[in-house]
Amino acid sequence: MPGTLITVAPTGAETAKADVPHLPTTLEELVAEARACEAAGASLVHVHVRDAEHRPTLDPVRLRDTVQALREQTDLVVQLSTGGSVHDPLDQRLTVLDAEPDSCSLTCGSTNFGDDVFLNPYPFMARLYEQARDREVVPEFELFDLGHVAALRRLLDTYGLPYGGAVHVDFVTGVPGGMPGTVEALVAGVQLLPPEVTSWSATGIGRTHLPIAAAALALGGHLRVGMEDNLVFAKGQPVRDNAQLVERAAALATLLQRPPITTDEARTLLHVRDRRPGARATWDVQPDPNRPATTEEVP
Repeated sequence: MPGTLITVAPTGAETAKADVPHLPTTLEELVAEARACEAAGASLVHVHVRDAEHRPTLDPVRLRDTVQALREQTDLVVQLSTGGSVHDPLDQRLTVLDAEPDSCSLTCGSTNFGDDVFLNPYPFMARLYEQARDREVVPEFELFDLGHVAALRRLLDTYGLPYGGAVHVDFVTGVPGGMPGTVEALVAGVQLLPPEVTSWSATGIGRTHLPIAAAALALGGHLRVGMEDNLVFAKGQPVRDNAQLVERAAALATLLQRPPITTDEARTLLHVRDRRPGARATWDVQPDPNRPATTEEVP
């Protein structure tokens, strides 16, 4: 596709509201930010939810209310994070699917995350992969390191294609403990992608934000931006809001003659099930004849 999918990750689980008061942590703030980002060129929103004290939460009611509000008040593809925070238990992270998002993140391995460890053992990844397919939720495979590319290949070889048949991955670079936010690292990751991958995006944490965005566009990839990943717009200039980051990404993509795609085009690209009221599928889900039987299917 010649255009660019722009994902916005507006909140994350790491930044404290006390440190960044304009971080969108309430439902009202999140929806308002999502609407502004859609108008600026975003077509997918990657969501972390906060509680009444602005702390990361996987509360099922808050998750469902958030998905419903975003679906009612925006046209964005809604993707929930199954990563939560580094402190969330694995079983609770699986319950994110109960909120019926269009898409979910699926991180393909554990990562040293600053002073903590973001835990994603392979059995958890496999359970999330199969449950997402059963729920007709399209996973976005998050790759923090080159080893995660190998884990993605293992998932596809073992379980076949995800729901919808498209395979979209996102390189998250520049996390302390993960792959560096350099052009060389991104190129290495792209070259290792399995042939089943149909599209990919990239983000650079902090100061790696712009170099990775430029490299991703030059390599034919898509973009993720947002205050989850970057709080500084330029040297000495804090980010005003998420829309400011989306506007810059859209301008850069347009300059390179790959303008932002629409939300409908994003649904087609990712093969998500359209859960909007009265919507019709723009593609057909065909069973994957090469998918091996799971344990439950073996007689």
